Amino acid sequence: MATGRLGVGETLGALNTALGPGDPVWFKETRARHLRARDFLAPRPALQARFGDGQVPERVVRAVVGLQGPGVAPVLRCAPTPAGLALQLQRPAVFERVLGAVAAYVAPAAPAAPGPRVLLHCPALRSAPGALRLSQLRAVLVADHLARTLRAHGESVRLVPAVRDPHMPNFLQQLRVDWPAASERAATEALRNRALAELSPAQERGALPRGVLGTVCLKELVQERGRAAGYDPNLDKCLVTEDLLSVLAELQEAARCWPGDSPPSLAAVPDANADRCMVVHVVSCEEEFQQQKVDLLWRKLDHQAPLTQKHLVCGPVKVAGAPGTLTAPEYYELRHAQVCKASAVKHGRDLAQDPAWTEVFSVLSVATIKFEMLSTAPHGQLLLALADDSISTKGTKSGTFVMYNCARLATLFEGYRHSMEQGLYPTFPPVSSLNFSLLQDEMCKFLVQLSMDFSSYYNRIHILGAPRPHLFGQMFARLQLLRAVREVLHTGLATLGLPPLDHI
Repeated sequence: MATGRLGVGETLGALNTALGPGDPVWFKETRARHLRARDFLAPRPALQARFGDGQVPERVVRAVVGLQGPGVAPVLRCAPTPAGLALQLQRPAVFERVLGAVAAYVAPAAPAAPGPRVLLHCPALRSAPGALRLSQLRAVLVADHLARTLRAHGESVRLVPAVRDPHMPNFLQQLRVDWPAASERAATEALRNRALAELSPAQERGALPRGVLGTVCLKELVQERGRAAGYDPNLDKCLVTEDLLSVLAELQEAARCWPGDSPPSLAAVPDANADRCMVVHVVSCEEEFQQQKVDLLWRKLDHQAPLTQKHLVCGPVKVAGAPGTLTAPEYYELRHAQVCKASAVKHGRDLAQDPAWTEVFSVLSVATIKFEMLSTAPHGQLLLALADDSISTKGTKSGTFVMYNCARLATLFEGYRHSMEQGLYPTFPPVSSLNFSLLQDEMCKFLVQLSMDFSSYYNRIHILGAPRPHLFGQMFARLQLLRAVREVLHTGLATLGLPPLDHI
């Protein structure tokens, strides 16, 4: 059997190369009704632009059918259709390659070379939970998800700030957000001395409030970096306070003193480590202007500040039909109450006080919140619907729906294990012995879409049928497919900090 990891990107690259010089033409088919007949398509209009009359030379078609190479999926047939040039893969061979080595596909590909260290900074975590607005909560969840994803890909990530509010660690634990707790405050003396040297002339300062050192002009730095860097052209002066210096000192120490590194030399060469660390400031849209000031002030006061600082700005969060401002803890409590209510309706009794269901309700509440907050691109506006039906397991876009299908998978495999122990089914055979030509249905991707496809498949296909030997081959092939679905689902949930559920 051929080995190596198959890839959509590698297959698309080989297909486009086979057509000759020009822009990419092929795309991967994802619509269920088209997947019955094709896996890839080169649309007719694109072929007409490439070949004039749209007729693909026979030698090109033969080259496509005979494609081989690292990561390239084996081709069954390629033929012209009214929609364009349609290609179908050797699906049994693809199933065998993929389902026989699921772990290799679930695990992220190792980076070709180590990337820069990533310092994730989420300023919203300097507040108390009760002061956390929904837009700030969105930034926190985006930062946590980004950290988990980068680490899963082998990147070195450090998180700032260490939370200091005594109530914040418990709230983050409730949300299943993994963030460091308070550490010793970093020294600010060097930054203070540098800031004092940069302050505006004394006559411009006037009487300053307690804790305020003065103002520093940032205009020159904004002009030097240019509008292309994304800074607000209205940035002019920054009010330097003791609190702001503490923020900069924590960022400075985190960027310079990476865990596992030897202590920095007192005679360190300026800019020697400035390109080893990339800083990503994950902020709400309300915090964007102030965070740009922090970025520029850090550059002005510290010549070893990281050269690359990115700003991931999360858009506003609006709540449909809700008066006033909903805080993050209030939002969690609302979703938790709705989850408990929906469960009481489903099971016919209130399970909120049942210890066996406490963890389930907590996971479902967090899943609902995270899928809502992360289902829209971070920079776009997010509109929340707080109605009870938004957490139904019968919907197809909620975190509850995903967790429900996760539990269905657990029930399915527990059912197989129980029947096997009773002697109704044989033990699972070696994957290499399975006949994957018995699988006629597509594969799928992304957590919600994956859950929708699995739900449709589960409702349409009877997996654990009657214990008849002539049906075991098909049953085991389907179970192996669903093992892969389960593995992908669990891996995706892990990037959200969500454990799989075995009942709901």
